[in-house]
Amino acid sequence: MGRAFEFRKARKMKRWSAMSKAFTRIGKDIVIAVKEGGPDPAANARLRAVIQNAKSVNMPKDNVERAIKRASDKSLGEYKEVLFEGYAPHGIAILIETATDNNTRTVANIRSYFNKCNGSLGTSGSVEFMFDHTCNFCINAEGLDPEEIELEMIDFGAEEVFDDEEGIHIYAPFESFGAIQKELELRDLEILSSGFERIPQITKELSEEDAADVEKLLEKIEEDDDVQNVYHTMKE
Repeated sequence: MGRAFEFRKARKMKRWSAMSKAFTRIGKDIVIAVKEGGPDPAANARLRAVIQNAKSVNMPKDNVERAIKRASDKSLGEYKEVLFEGYAPHGIAILIETATDNNTRTVANIRSYFNKCNGSLGTSGSVEFMFDHTCNFCINAEGLDPEEIELEMIDFGAEEVFDDEEGIHIYAPFESFGAIQKELELRDLEILSSGFERIPQITKELSEEDAADVEKLLEKIEEDDDVQNVYHTMKE
């Protein structure tokens, strides 16, 4: 198995750990998708993907429909996607994806977390290069052979394909998302979830004591309502 498999295995128990946080994140994703491409899922590929993710975490259909309706309100402010970069203690790089309607607030909050935990907020580009920006899909594995799917999806950019109890996972460069999504839909393959991740190129193993220092900072960041995803180079 490759890096994508190991990355997913390490993060699996942490991802969307709190249901209320998952719903909040997906709600923001819906707003961003609707503002970008309109409220009709048939004409908005990004919105289709977000709705699939909502289903994967059992977000009620009524919640999804309300979020789409709310996002269609022109008086609603827009969320801006902002990337933060920095270092935790012990040389661990951290990359933070946020969706915010008040960038001043978000910057102040993120900076305070780093300062309180002996980390340092970096400048744009200071750690982003340490992570591969990838897209991923999980499709229903029933009646499918992962090896055949891998061979078929390579032409559309897939770099790693593997299966587990959830389904068949496809990982590819960020830029391949549209092509793979279109091909899966053309083949009527059921997409259970999809999204984007940043996989560290190299990870660093820490002692239990040092890892606790990093976890303290990660927990503060992940609790922030403006934060969508957090990635780091600490080996888990």
